[in-house]
Amino acid sequence: MLNKQIPTIKFPSIREYSIIDENEKIISISNAGIKCNSQYYKEGIPGSYKDCYARESVVEKLVNVNKSLPNGFKLLVYDAYRPICIQQRLWNYYRQNIKNNNPKLNDEELDFKTSFFVSKPSYDEFKPSLHNTGGAVDLTILGPDGKELNMGTKFDDFSDKAWTNHFEEFTEDTEVRDNRRLLYWSMINAGFTNLPSEWWHYDYGDKFWAFFNKTNAKYRGIIDIEFDNRFPLS
Repeated sequence: MLNKQIPTIKFPSIREYSIIDENEKIISISNAGIKCNSQYYKEGIPGSYKDCYARESVVEKLVNVNKSLPNGFKLLVYDAYRPICIQQRLWNYYRQNIKNNNPKLNDEELDFKTSFFVSKPSYDEFKPSLHNTGGAVDLTILGPDGKELNMGTKFDDFSDKAWTNHFEEFTEDTEVRDNRRLLYWSMINAGFTNLPSEWWHYDYGDKFWAFFNKTNAKYRGIIDIEFDNRFPLS
């Protein structure tokens, strides 16, 4: 696995797609024995959950990935299902940052540039953003010492180094390259696809997964779910 290069994949461009809704439940990831560290709850973002949640098939596949890792290595999930209030907040934040740094961009150009970092919020359940389906998951790997493996950037870093195959092409840092290979091939072999601009982001059943597999998406969006241990909305 560590000898297999991460391929160069273009960022998906999707205008229209079909959803064959499988109506799977969204369930706790930590209850399946996978360690979670909910990043947006940790940051105190209103509406965020202390636990991480995903569709049943996604959780089953994560359990299989956990079992496939070398002895002592375990997954750590940062984020999965995301209610629309979180998606809107993230979109506004990154769009404003881009606007501040690129004041000459028009609204269409701003939306396009922002979409490389975070999906545009959608209140249409049949045209959902990725995390609003419960099919997208952000994660990394913990080593036998319980510490996160060095992936070259932190989660939600949106520099060029965050592109999944960056360390295949632009650096000789073999430690980071091999750590990313371990995560990438473990997830790909389990049936996930990767968002090429984010080493931590993987999809199953949503529109990007459908795009790369030339099939229909499995999950519609779910605007909001009320789970326990939620950061207050106001």
